[in-house]
Amino acid sequence: MLFRSLTRIGLAAALTASVAAPALAQDPDRIFDKSTVWRPLTPNDKLVVYGIDDPSVSGVACWYTQPEKGGIKGTLGLAEDVSDISLACRQTGPVQFKEKVKQGEVVFSERRSLIFKSMQIVRGCDAARNTLIYMVYSDKVIQGSPKNSTSAVPLAPWGTEPAAKCSDFVK
Repeated sequence: MLFRSLTRIGLAAALTASVAAPALAQDPDRIFDKSTVWRPLTPNDKLVVYGIDDPSVSGVACWYTQPEKGGIKGTLGLAEDVSDISLACRQTGPVQFKEKVKQGEVVFSERRSLIFKSMQIVRGCDAARNTLIYMVYSDKVIQGSPKNSTSAVPLAPWGTEPAAKCSDFVK
């Protein structure tokens, strides 16, 4: 009985979050993968590197590495991937803010299991150091997850373009 109640609560929360979350237009670019566990008849377990551009800040890109399960469950999309995700973000050109941004705003989100787990990349501004901070973490509807990774992008001049001030664009 308790399990059914928790399942209903989890489903309701997952559906609410998927409706309430802003749609992010970009799919990540798959850069490459490396097999970590060989499986004879099904796809191997892998570490996969993806790249994304910040949708609100041109001139900044992030790359993250995440494990992906192979095997039968992984092939069918039923495996729950672990929460170990690493992150690196860099300035790739002159930084231009396309809009005002909020502290902790979601830059990218992806489901990590059928219902209960997702991965989020969020952004913040360290105004004192004029640096964008990106954090990746995974969360579960019921329990949460302490695993995370952080990357910093100090905003610097690019060519003749002066450095943007992230504090000027925070809501």
